[in-house]
Amino acid sequence: MTTNEELIRHFYTSFQNKDVKAMQNCYADNATFSDPVFSNLDANQVRAMWAMLIKSGKDMRIEFKNISGNGTGGSAEWDAYYTFSATGNKVINRVKASFLIENGKIVKHTDDFNFHTWAKQALGFTGLVLGWTGFLRNKISTKAKGNLEAFMASSKG
Repeated sequence: MTTNEELIRHFYTSFQNKDVKAMQNCYADNATFSDPVFSNLDANQVRAMWAMLIKSGKDMRIEFKNISGNGTGGSAEWDAYYTFSATGNKVINRVKASFLIENGKIVKHTDDFNFHTWAKQALGFTGLVLGWTGFLRNKISTKAKGNLEAFMASSKG
């Protein structure tokens, strides 16, 4: 197993165990993160995002598989099972992750998932009808980024 593969496995094992600090420590100070909802987060924002998601995801559990690593990074697949708090709907989100790793830390983390599939589960009929549109994706992204900013502000005190 490569050291990058070990880092990715450690990251997801920490996620399973809801060990926010261990997850946060996997990121370099210049790290970036993007997915279909959260785009272009910096290291402080991505660390806060995981803390927020774990804190708010009371029934969340994850499973991961197909971890691979090479000299510059690696990839993994992971599934999140949780209740979307805004609607109470159950969600299974299937994610493909890619990582750029330098000096034993994640410097670029990109998660990819089918937004329309997620929206149908999380939002029900609205997601079914509008989940493929940029309008809904932008609305969800703006709300999520606002929630992250509020979480970060409340965590500073």
